[in-house]
Amino acid sequence: MSKNLVIVESPAKAKTIEKYLGKDFQVLASYGHVRDLIPKEGAVDPNNDFAMKYEVIDRNQKHVQAISKALKASDALYLATDPDREGEAISWHLLELLKEKKLLKDKPVHRVVFHEITKKAVTEAIANPEEVAISLVNAQQARRALDYLVGFNLSPLLWKKIRRGLSAGRVQSPALRMIVERELEIEAFKSREYWTIDAALTAQDQAFKAKLTQFDGEKVTQFSITDQELAEKTRQTLLDAADGQLMVAKLEKKQQKRNPAPPFITSTLQQEASRKLGFTTKRTMIVAQQLYEGIDIGGETAGLITYMRTDSVNLSVDAVEEIRALIAENYGAENVPKEPRIFKTKSKNAQEAHEAIRPTYPRYLPSQLKDHLSIEQFKLYELIWKRTIACQMIHATLNMVSVDLTCGDGKHVFRATGSTIAHPGFMAAYLEGKDDSNESDDKESFLPSMEEGRPVKLNDINAAQHFTEPPPRYGEASLVKSLEEHGIGRPSTYASIISTLQNREYVTLDGKRFYPTDVGRIVNKFLTEHFTKYVDYGFTANLEDELDAVSRGEKDWVPLMHDFWSPFNTLIHEKEESVQRKDVTQEAIDEKCPDCGSPLSIRLGRNGRFIGCTNYPDCSYTRNLNDDGGASDEPEVVEGRSCPKCESPLVIKSGRYGKFIGCSAYPKCKHIEPLEKPSDTGVECPKCKKGNILKRKSRNSKIFYSCSEYPKCDYALWNAPIHESCPECEWPILTVKETKRRGVEKVCPQKECKYATPYEGDPADVQGPK
Repeated sequence: MSKNLVIVESPAKAKTIEKYLGKDFQVLASYGHVRDLIPKEGAVDPNNDFAMKYEVIDRNQKHVQAISKALKASDALYLATDPDREGEAISWHLLELLKEKKLLKDKPVHRVVFHEITKKAVTEAIANPEEVAISLVNAQQARRALDYLVGFNLSPLLWKKIRRGLSAGRVQSPALRMIVERELEIEAFKSREYWTIDAALTAQDQAFKAKLTQFDGEKVTQFSITDQELAEKTRQTLLDAADGQLMVAKLEKKQQKRNPAPPFITSTLQQEASRKLGFTTKRTMIVAQQLYEGIDIGGETAGLITYMRTDSVNLSVDAVEEIRALIAENYGAENVPKEPRIFKTKSKNAQEAHEAIRPTYPRYLPSQLKDHLSIEQFKLYELIWKRTIACQMIHATLNMVSVDLTCGDGKHVFRATGSTIAHPGFMAAYLEGKDDSNESDDKESFLPSMEEGRPVKLNDINAAQHFTEPPPRYGEASLVKSLEEHGIGRPSTYASIISTLQNREYVTLDGKRFYPTDVGRIVNKFLTEHFTKYVDYGFTANLEDELDAVSRGEKDWVPLMHDFWSPFNTLIHEKEESVQRKDVTQEAIDEKCPDCGSPLSIRLGRNGRFIGCTNYPDCSYTRNLNDDGGASDEPEVVEGRSCPKCESPLVIKSGRYGKFIGCSAYPKCKHIEPLEKPSDTGVECPKCKKGNILKRKSRNSKIFYSCSEYPKCDYALWNAPIHESCPECEWPILTVKETKRRGVEKVCPQKECKYATPYEGDPADVQGPK
């Protein structure tokens, strides 16, 4: 009989912990949340202090039964779920379920919290149990109730006023606003021309450049030179004045200290993994979860990093001592500062008992673990290890040099700047990446030795044309950074915010940049115009702060809910009566219909936005949004190609599911083909063995894979194929499949075969171009 039952969220975590605790403990997984709100109206009752109706999640019924059965044979219950709001809520829900089943009786219940899965941390937590923190549970319930009430009341309004199937979220809506506003800013941006003047110089047999900063005694600004004529005139004046050389007028040398970045918190890990590794926020959190819960490193299962959902930059005293000793051994004692570095947490609600994300065993060098980790696990572990080591190293010392070079009796001034690394310090281990930078992280410019009052050879003066550029679209890293700066969401929510926006098709990710869809624009327009307060960045951040106050036990959650619900509910009913669908889905433009003379407007249709007559259905005039109204009805001819059936010209057409290539002789000839040709995976079809498997897009833009011999061969897959036979059933191919629970695996596509093994490569390399 097992004396003690321990409950965690995942089977991987359970497996690791059970090895640490021994035979007196049985460890079972709840497989995440065991209960959720009933999925219908009335799950949250505002008239009864927001009483919430829960039910057991279907997929977890069997796990609840297994826990109930094991508890009957146990003397005590230990709830060891994750050390955050979500983990506290899972423990509380399970406790409530077991109370309802009358399984606890006089059995003691303990809440145990640890921030790393190591034998020391787990056994210490078991020896020092706590109680479920009801303040954290209340904060989580309040968040869930708010999200439910917003979703169940605002989403039906979107259905009525825009289109069925749409939904809005309390936190996702401000994030959508960010992306749409950035796109509108880009569209409104007017580019300006400007020119820069650089001198190409040589000193000590080394070529370098200097930028014009002063011309004819006047400071040169970005828009001092705005056309080619002035640029050429300026260049010639400088060449004449210089006569082949510039004089070193001023030379400054100084040393600059650069301190390391703090250890990772959730948001900075997501940003840096995006910049340096190309990981999505979702991929980062999946791989971090694997490293946290435990990896077999050669006969021993160990949690390799501390808990990955944290906003604290603290490091434990023991960890800092170990890291400092490791730095002395691997990088030299001179790279260890006299005192340990202490970083200040920016978040108002950071739990100081938590730690930053760090290796649980810093002495496990990435190179030592490489053979035991998948490629993704190794990359992320190495990133975390390097950042953690660097944060406790001495500052880097840079030699900064700036030189002013003149000609024309000092009226014209060029400046050259450069830096060299005097002492690398922490940079020997790690240097933080940057967003939207074309410079590599460690690029330093070097200048040759020069002396004041001595001439430098001028090779040429170059005038270069430039145009101002709009602000860049958000990538995952910059969006997470902006959300964090505005106080929208919390570390554990960033990945789900981004996934939700993509799943709802409010935004698309192209070239690692977010673009709002037409539907996303309309939803944002509706929310910002009619629910301005609720997508306001400040309001959303203040609400997050109030929820944090609930989690600290400083505020009661029920009054907070009343304060939110009463004005929100009133506004919902007001807008239901006052706003018409056309107010939302149509946007007036200053143009008359060429057919009937009525005003035209931008409208939202099944295939996105278009221009149509407001006199519809009496007048059916429409055209594409980007057409100018001239020869817009003439289809674009595909150059150099003719129809393979009737040899008529091929043209680009627009249909229900977007643009496609069709025969100009339609309806006599009905030949069509996709505008974007399917890409060849190079994997032979295992069914017909005649064609190759092609990567295609379905009508709703979902990627799938099918035989090039279709319709003769109907073999198709949802997952990317690889040219590797199954070792169990010998089917000629395997596929690469990614799931939240198991990560990226190679699996056999045959339903009856259950073969699956971790995939060591990058899934993007298999899936090919989109």
